[in-house]
Amino acid sequence: MDKRKVSINIKNKRATFDYVITDTYTAGIVLTGTEIKSIRLGKASLVDTYCVFTGDELWVKNMYVAEYFYGSYNNHTARRDRKLLLERKELRKLKQSVKNPGFTIVPTRLFINERGLAKLVIALARGKHEYDKRESIKERDDKREMDRIKRHY
Repeated sequence: MDKRKVSINIKNKRATFDYVITDTYTAGIVLTGTEIKSIRLGKASLVDTYCVFTGDELWVKNMYVAEYFYGSYNNHTARRDRKLLLERKELRKLKQSVKNPGFTIVPTRLFINERGLAKLVIALARGKHEYDKRESIKERDDKREMDRIKRHY
């Protein structure tokens, strides 16, 4: 049987638009069997997802992982809370940073690493103001226009 490497890379594009990313971490996720199978099929979404501390543990809230088609009675709930796995030092640093006003933790990317484990890239972020968002749109449009001109010559 041919084992092809299918790279799963699910991004939260809205996060970079709504937030200024200051620091990123790669965290493991505690998943059930049907959840990892759905993620390997690419049936997950990070839209409207955020992270919160409960005690000393970091949890990802509102992450959508579609129910696995062949899951039967073992299937998982699509939007359940999932625990994130980070080193104690990283958790302490994040918890201290989130106490500052305006900072939050948002997931930016979900991927499967070379060992077949699901990883979530989370970012310590500060919310953008409306004028910052307009600046981002302007930069993106300028870059697109420059690429268009470059292709013609």
